[in-house]
Amino acid sequence: MLEWLMPADLTLATSIFLIIAAGFTSFMTASLGIGGGLLLLALMASTVPVAALIPVHGLVQLGSNGNRALMTRQHIDWNMLKLFSVGAVIGALIASAVVVQLPLSVIQFAVAGFILFLVWGNKPGKADLGSGGRIFAGALTTFLTMFVGATGPLVAGFVHRNNYSKLQLTSTFATCMTLQHSFKAVVFTAVGFAFFEWLPLVILMIASGALGTWVGLKLLNKIPAERFKQIFKVLITVLALRLIWQGIQSF
Repeated sequence: MLEWLMPADLTLATSIFLIIAAGFTSFMTASLGIGGGLLLLALMASTVPVAALIPVHGLVQLGSNGNRALMTRQHIDWNMLKLFSVGAVIGALIASAVVVQLPLSVIQFAVAGFILFLVWGNKPGKADLGSGGRIFAGALTTFLTMFVGATGPLVAGFVHRNNYSKLQLTSTFATCMTLQHSFKAVVFTAVGFAFFEWLPLVILMIASGALGTWVGLKLLNKIPAERFKQIFKVLITVLALRLIWQGIQSF
């Protein structure tokens, strides 16, 4: 009876798992400010066919971030968004000219390596980058997201400013990510990815994400973040290493 929500390559149990994961990871981002999109990418990389991973993840994140941006719209830094948008257009145009269907093992290694970098590497500091820096941030991260998916932690490193409140950070970050994932959907549609068979599952994942976002925003200032972040780092590292192992096995 529920087979309609399953793409051809997924079981019903996997589809239900992804719907629940979308809700939990949206809750995580809304309540802690960061990390949900990266965790969802790692979980999807273990269950979704690699060829569909980046575009489908992007469509789910478009809905999740769009809901969060809408719920916190009064806190958006519109000047940051304007400059980021200019760069995002540039990055999307460049990516649309070079994005190709890479070998599956290359995608697995690229996603796993990027996940490990975002968890353990150095990210941009919180200092205000100025107009040029914000345009560059939009261009760079929008270009990268077409190939490795979850650039959220990298975007957050650029979006952070010393005078942002937690709600300002959450809202402005979500709006920038909504814009970025919108461009991703356009680019992958233009190069021929068939979103249609994934739409029922994506819609349910977005609905689950909206619920997770609503709950997370209610608990925004009530969850101790440090212990959660430690657990998150261990979990995401294990998932990335598993993805590398899958890439090695595919040779």
